[in-house]
Amino acid sequence: MADEEIKTATPGEEGTKVQPEGPESPQYRVRLEDPDVRWYVIHTLTGHEQKVKAAIDRGVAERNLGDYIFNVLVPAEEVTTQTKQGKSVRRKVFFPGYVLVQMKVSEDSWGFIRRTGGVTGFVGSGSAPSPLSDDEVQIVIDQIEGRKPQLEVEFDFEEGDVVNIISGPFANFSGVVEEIYPDRGKCKVMVTIFGRATAVELDISEVDKGR
Repeated sequence: MADEEIKTATPGEEGTKVQPEGPESPQYRVRLEDPDVRWYVIHTLTGHEQKVKAAIDRGVAERNLGDYIFNVLVPAEEVTTQTKQGKSVRRKVFFPGYVLVQMKVSEDSWGFIRRTGGVTGFVGSGSAPSPLSDDEVQIVIDQIEGRKPQLEVEFDFEEGDVVNIISGPFANFSGVVEEIYPDRGKCKVMVTIFGRATAVELDISEVDKGR
């Protein structure tokens, strides 16, 4: 899946909140009242999905195509990556190289999208684009609305490695990694406290691989 980085925060600073295409965004509908309005898929250059969406949204306003193009959707989720340098928040695109458009096909609307920078064509056979089925659209919408923000943590150690604790209440201790919980950004390390081996749970950012 393609990634779009939003902001990197220094330690102690929260990254910019990203608005994913999900429950807090406009609610997308499989069908509108007009039966000629359907969802279509357009091919784009990989990594240009958001630029294409922005260009289409801008062009719809400038060309008064609001009666033909209703929604442009780049299905994505919010992912927070935790490193020792801080947090970065990015959007991870579900379908790299594809953008969904809810539209009524006309010579003007179809031609406008085909000429938009970054668009390489519509998905479909023959000379006309093929709409998605209602079931296909519902699957995509359900996927978007069912996603929760994800956490990814970068680390260079594995279970069994000797590590140094570089911050927090156990700073300057060393120990052996027992378990790693990437989805929580945590790890369990066995350290010797008062002559006894004790398991402590730490943020991954508090641990550095021993040299």
